[in-house]
Amino acid sequence: MNTYLMSRRCGWAALAGFALILLAAPDAQAHHPMGGATPTTFWHGLLSGFGHPVIGLDHFAFVIAVGLASLALPGRFVMPAAFLVATAAGTLIHLGGTTLPVAEFVIAGSVAVLGLLLAMQIALPVWGYAAFFAVAGLFHGYAYGEAVFGAEATPVVAYLIGFVAIQYAVSVGAMEAVRALARRDGVSQPVLVRVAGGVVAGIGIAILYASTGLA
Repeated sequence: MNTYLMSRRCGWAALAGFALILLAAPDAQAHHPMGGATPTTFWHGLLSGFGHPVIGLDHFAFVIAVGLASLALPGRFVMPAAFLVATAAGTLIHLGGTTLPVAEFVIAGSVAVLGLLLAMQIALPVWGYAAFFAVAGLFHGYAYGEAVFGAEATPVVAYLIGFVAIQYAVSVGAMEAVRALARRDGVSQPVLVRVAGGVVAGIGIAILYASTGLA
């Protein structure tokens, strides 16, 4: 597939992501599980943990992108761990009362940057991706912490278990989906990753745009 055609596909994918988030702009940041109620039991905490990374489009897009970025790296099933550990740490930072500045801006920016890295096929060393995942994870995890702020220890532990488990499942699922599509349709994995990266970048850019209040 020639570069011009690939660039057009990535461009259209990015525009599709941009349009998607603009349609949902009024609710773009309203993705608190359990209807915003603080979990009070282990099961409430677990379900809330399962839900937060999935119902928040910014978090969901980034987790998928983590899986896709890990696909071509050594130890691809281990690479998402840098993000997962950091999200747990970010939640604990929030619960400890420390404020991470401009968290929502950094989260949206991380989505846009990782999407662009994938769409443009810019290769980072393994340590570069690990560092990027870890820094982004602190801010994503900090946002997750809002859902359990003030909760007892038991639902908090369950919440951590839930969102770590679902994020790992989503990231590995993204890897395997690309591998399966490549085998079935005969399209190379890098092409699929570039198109998906365009969508992720579009989502991140649109959330940044929506956060300015201009949307």
